[in-house]
Amino acid sequence: MTANMLDAETSPYLLQHKDNPVHWRAWSPAVLDEAQESNKPILLSIGYAACHWCHVMAHESFEDPAIAELMNELFVNIKVDREERPDLDAIYQTALALTGQQGGWPLTMFLTPTGEPFWGGTYFPATSRYGRPAFPDMIRHIAETYHAQRDKVLGNAKAITEAVTNASRPEAAGELSVDLLDKAAAVALRMVDSVSGGTLGAPKFPQPLFFKFLWQTYRRTGAAMAREAVTLTLGALSQGGIYDHLGGGFARYATDDAWLVPHFEKMLYDNALLLELMTEVWQETRDPLLAERARETVDWVLGDMRVSEGDARTAAFASARDADSEGEEGRYYVWMEAEIDACLGTDAAPFKAAYDVGPTGNWEGRTILNRSQNPTAGNADAEDHLARCRERLLSQRALRVAPLRDDKALADWNGLMITALAFAGRVFDQPAWSAAARDAFAFVRQRMVKDGRLGHSWRQGKLRHPAVLDDYANMSRAALVLFELSGERDYLDQAVAWVAIAEHHYWDDQEGGFFLAADDTPNLISRTKTAFDNATPSGNGTMVEVLARLAYLTGEDSYRRRAEEVVRTFADLAEDHLPAMPVLLMGYALLDGAVQVAIVGAPDDNATQALVRCVLDVPLPNRVLLQVAPGADLPQGHPAHGKTAIGGVPTAYVCVGPRCGLPATTAEDLKAQLSAL
Repeated sequence: MTANMLDAETSPYLLQHKDNPVHWRAWSPAVLDEAQESNKPILLSIGYAACHWCHVMAHESFEDPAIAELMNELFVNIKVDREERPDLDAIYQTALALTGQQGGWPLTMFLTPTGEPFWGGTYFPATSRYGRPAFPDMIRHIAETYHAQRDKVLGNAKAITEAVTNASRPEAAGELSVDLLDKAAAVALRMVDSVSGGTLGAPKFPQPLFFKFLWQTYRRTGAAMAREAVTLTLGALSQGGIYDHLGGGFARYATDDAWLVPHFEKMLYDNALLLELMTEVWQETRDPLLAERARETVDWVLGDMRVSEGDARTAAFASARDADSEGEEGRYYVWMEAEIDACLGTDAAPFKAAYDVGPTGNWEGRTILNRSQNPTAGNADAEDHLARCRERLLSQRALRVAPLRDDKALADWNGLMITALAFAGRVFDQPAWSAAARDAFAFVRQRMVKDGRLGHSWRQGKLRHPAVLDDYANMSRAALVLFELSGERDYLDQAVAWVAIAEHHYWDDQEGGFFLAADDTPNLISRTKTAFDNATPSGNGTMVEVLARLAYLTGEDSYRRRAEEVVRTFADLAEDHLPAMPVLLMGYALLDGAVQVAIVGAPDDNATQALVRCVLDVPLPNRVLLQVAPGADLPQGHPAHGKTAIGGVPTAYVCVGPRCGLPATTAEDLKAQLSAL
């Protein structure tokens, strides 16, 4: 058997393991053939580059020559980057859950030579501790059991595989209703931590999708508790240690229940979803803290997370920044009081008072900068002073060894950031943000498409791995947001084309809904299908919104019918299950009752742009904006079909259901109609 074969891969996570003494392979038809020829079980290890416990297990076990020798003797060893292969990760996480264990990363699964799972877990220590068996002892036992009780193991693997397939067959649940949305929101509110924000308990994840659903519930119903849950959470996130107060951007989660101690990795998707939520909330509250955090987060994304291919005109976004540097979690981000004193000198005292800096620190003897204890902004002079102090500390921090940047571009995560940047750029009147969104969209369309179909992952000029549903869903949503905000037809045409591919290769003709993997993705034991959201939105939930928007924007009823099919497939009417699919619920709310705004006017006319600006100034979560040039027809199914500009002046029509209000030719008239809604 040849040695480690990961040096030809592009994934930063796989490349982190290319020098392990373990004979790692990447997932491929050839490695499955190798397992069957050698009659060895497969040890499958799934993780990602910014995963702290993945690093721990690697240092303890995969870099240990004795443990590696044992792994090589007993197993065919496969490494998978879960961000590159979410389809594989979904299959084996589901398999682990079906055995009654909690999933996560690193995921350690044991498979038959054909890829069927028969046992697994997550992190295993090299020596027995944390109530977990020692990794070497465990793999010996697994290998012995596989060979000694082959029939029993294969029977167990077959049963788990069948259960994974069955888990992708949700029971038909019928129809959603606005009443069920209200009941789901009531259940969700019972999960909210009314003191610290977020949901109850620790660890605490930001959960922007969950809180966006509550915000839209407030906008629809006026429920004050839903509003308070969102504003409390965003305020706590923005002032807590989970936020990088020097460099901008949010960490993936906090390990405590007060947002102080982050798991320091920064993910593109978290920051995209939080940026979109902060922007939507700011439209109503005009909270300067949210505007500041939005700006700082975008500055971090545009300054640190862009990747390109030698073409300055287009750049996509990298996936993540690691939690670890120099072998320690958080080392790059935390401070000793003496370091701050040395950097700031006589300016240190007010900074330390504002940012919770003391001689004993607030985490393992060191300080995680936060303003949770002093969240209220001071006067302008005080805040200017703190800003100058932050700049000096950031310059000092830049001299440290930075955590690894996972610089692969993922189509689905880029779709999330493109949407957020395009939306925030127009709302906050930041043309550079909007331009960055368009550049990233162009990058995906130019660099991440092969033979007319999206690829999932790009790095250093190489496009790898089949697209998953989430790639098509998130990029289609991004295209529609760009179309609505710009009126440029090309974006709409691209969304139509991508949705057609999704329907052809991902739709389940037998039982409805979209599969995560395409029908021609090789070497999968099952194709998973779900509408439950995780840290990122489910592809099925997002497709409901995409299809609903296409129905409104094109007048094609086939899109509405398809969206309704997705809802019927997944809408679990058990009230306590519904809060786990907030994106599907929000898509249904759009499908059920959009506010359609049609603006007829030349796109370069200042009066047209004043009307567009007015639409963005009013917080309307279920808004669909359609811009058409004078002389062009609105879609036949649009309630304003046949209406034109009044007297040659750019004109807006606000429509709810089949009815439209009076034509508005001034921003004041339009704002009055929108505000009345």
